[in-house]
Amino acid sequence: MKKMKIRLLALPTLVWMGALFVLPMFLMLVMSFLDRGRYGQVVYEFTLENFARIADPLYAMIFLDTLVISVLTTVLCIFCGYPLAYYISRLDKSKQKIWLLLVMLPFWINFLVRSYAWVVILRSQGVVNSILLSLGLIGEPLPLLYNTGSVLLGMVYALLPFMVLPIYVSLEQMDERKLEAAYDLGATPWKAFWHVTLPMTKTGVVTGSILVFVSSIGMFVVPDVMGGAKSALIGNVIQNQFLSARDWPFGSALSIILMALSLLLVLLYFRAVKAGEAKEGRA
Repeated sequence: MKKMKIRLLALPTLVWMGALFVLPMFLMLVMSFLDRGRYGQVVYEFTLENFARIADPLYAMIFLDTLVISVLTTVLCIFCGYPLAYYISRLDKSKQKIWLLLVMLPFWINFLVRSYAWVVILRSQGVVNSILLSLGLIGEPLPLLYNTGSVLLGMVYALLPFMVLPIYVSLEQMDERKLEAAYDLGATPWKAFWHVTLPMTKTGVVTGSILVFVSSIGMFVVPDVMGGAKSALIGNVIQNQFLSARDWPFGSALSIILMALSLLLVLLYFRAVKAGEAKEGRA
């Protein structure tokens, strides 16, 4: 009876996920095997043509570019997010609340508005170029926008909180006695961090990495606004198929492949982490 009551508590969430995630994904899977009519309508005829089109070198290169950008975004978020999370975890509780509020503050502003704010800052007549020109440091505006660098900047800015918060939670739950024992045994601050702090906060790093990677691999707003036509990722292609080209079956096929690729990479990442933990345990 007690187990039944506990399961009932999960029922609203299961219904919600089933209605808004599982069912739409099933419909998208079905649509990926349908055909597109001459005027953009969905033709209810079974076909594998949509998946065959994905083998085109053009889409393979877009998938590769998306994967590279997503991995770079995840790595940059780790290198930027871990020091920030570590710094916040070492502050007084009152100051921690202020810093955590600042980390989450961007979520209070519409994501599209924040992306266009970066356009104002980085464009040829933007804030950065105007300051550099007025100081005489450059003779002409720098190409700070509509390139891979600006896309990475926008994605790291947008997804950094997803890395900081899980790592901060892991740091807060860390057993400080093990760190003190490492110092008592003569470990330097770097060795104590590498052999004690980092392994004990690996859960936060893994969680943050998955959140950032999965969010970045399907991102289309930042590449569209800050990358322009030069940085079209797979998310932009899928958006174009649904909204402009009106090829819903092909857009659905791209979405299914993207989801399968994301799931595969996450599983491989988990496997690599577990293999590393097993190796450390044997050592």
